[in-house]
Amino acid sequence: MLTSLSIKNYALIDNLQVDFNSGLTIITGETGAGKSILLGALSLVLGKRADLSSVKNTSEKCVVEAVFDIASHNLKSVFQENDLDYEPQTIIRREILPSEKSRAFVNDTPVNLENLSALGDFLIDIHSQHQTLQLTHDDFQFQVIDVLANVLDDVSKYKNFLDAFKRLNLELENLKAQKAESLKELDYNSFLLQELEAISLQPGDLETLEEEYETLNNIEEINEHLTVAHQLLSDEQTGVLNVLTQLKSHAQKLAAFSGKYQELFERIASTSIELDDLYSEVEAFVEALEANPNRLEAVSAKLEVLNNLLKKHSVGTIEELIEIREALKTSVSFTENLDETIALKEREITEMANQLDSIAGVIHKKRTDAIPGLVSALKNLLETLGMPQSQFKIEVVLSEDYYVNGKDKLTFLFSANKGGTLNELKKVASGGELSRIMLAIKSVLASYVKLPTIIFDEIDTGVSGEISNKMASIMKQMSMQSQVITITHLPQIAAKGDTHFKVFKEEKRETTATNMVKLNPDDRIVEIAQMLGGKEMSSSAIAHAKQLLN
Repeated sequence: MLTSLSIKNYALIDNLQVDFNSGLTIITGETGAGKSILLGALSLVLGKRADLSSVKNTSEKCVVEAVFDIASHNLKSVFQENDLDYEPQTIIRREILPSEKSRAFVNDTPVNLENLSALGDFLIDIHSQHQTLQLTHDDFQFQVIDVLANVLDDVSKYKNFLDAFKRLNLELENLKAQKAESLKELDYNSFLLQELEAISLQPGDLETLEEEYETLNNIEEINEHLTVAHQLLSDEQTGVLNVLTQLKSHAQKLAAFSGKYQELFERIASTSIELDDLYSEVEAFVEALEANPNRLEAVSAKLEVLNNLLKKHSVGTIEELIEIREALKTSVSFTENLDETIALKEREITEMANQLDSIAGVIHKKRTDAIPGLVSALKNLLETLGMPQSQFKIEVVLSEDYYVNGKDKLTFLFSANKGGTLNELKKVASGGELSRIMLAIKSVLASYVKLPTIIFDEIDTGVSGEISNKMASIMKQMSMQSQVITITHLPQIAAKGDTHFKVFKEEKRETTATNMVKLNPDDRIVEIAQMLGGKEMSSSAIAHAKQLLN
């Protein structure tokens, strides 16, 4: 529960410190006194975005701090999920700096607004005046049903499957789009691939072919030079081999005279061996050399194809062409296998749809089973609230569509009169009726969701007299389980409170400030009497106030 609220430099508030008790707390005050300011400040510690315009003195820091006693509310897991330090007496502080920066702290640990808002959902349920209209919205109606049906975990599981289902469908759409695009290019890519595969590309092919072409294309000149080289080496009179043989013979004789000639002989002998080997190689070249016009034509044709392909693909090497070939092979294979991939994805989607249908069926049954209890509870409460002839019918229909929280279409049908035509709640309920229905629903929810604190901001709008007294009784009953704080203009409700605060404006040094004071028993009589009869209190108003308080 909320045990204290401290507000500094916010809107019309200079410095306010309020301590709250359990039970039913009443806040009253004239219109415009600043009751909404309190809720605005409190919303800051619950994660609302800060606005420098709400700071009273923009040259000073604005601080809002709330203390919660949550020892009996089993919220440790919520703190763990949001990576927060748990304390039975939890302190949340929000600061707005003159620089317009905002900071938030939970038990003196800095937190972001997302975590603060997530924690705030478990601490306080604030029902503001405009939220009564939420009663007519599908989202709120589903929240009510789902809490009572205990399907929140099922809905969470369904949402996870739905996210996966949507992702699979998106992947399928992308695959089909890829197929449509790839089919446009398949023929061309297949043609390019056939071209590259037909020539059987291997690394180094270009250099090898160019060398072979040069040889075949210049075979006569090469033969001429090889023949001359062969003659120069082997001629019986002047050939290098014959001359070298004579030189080696003389060097060998010289070596017999002195060791210094031995080295000369060895060098000549070594040269002779090398020259013999060179002669053998030249002779082999001469024997192997053969004109081959057909091969020359084939090599020339292949070179022409290769050079055309290099130019066509704007590359300079065979290795790059091979990379293009492999990429084309992958692309063509992917396109050709797309039908199988799409079929596999469709099977995955079907399986996921079956799982979604199964979970949605469980959710639908639980919701359907919970509806009679809710309708009965609402009818009883509304009878207490002066609507004995009201009729409620809640329809939940399983559809073929996948919605964010299941496959159900939910309709709240209502008639305020016996025998009246049931119609959608948003079309037939008046403001006062919506207020009473909302209170009834909050009362039912309070028995399922043990929120530490519930705040009503003029939920009594549009009602008066005995009905307001009944509404007060319901809030009083709710306050037995949760701390209930209600802002009201009705004396019948104000009189039911265990604690009563008054919000008022006062002028200080040409400025206006909002303040809040806890009323003692005598002050409560005066406040309620003024709510009954205005500033000029009559003795009957005072007597009536005492009667209400008793």
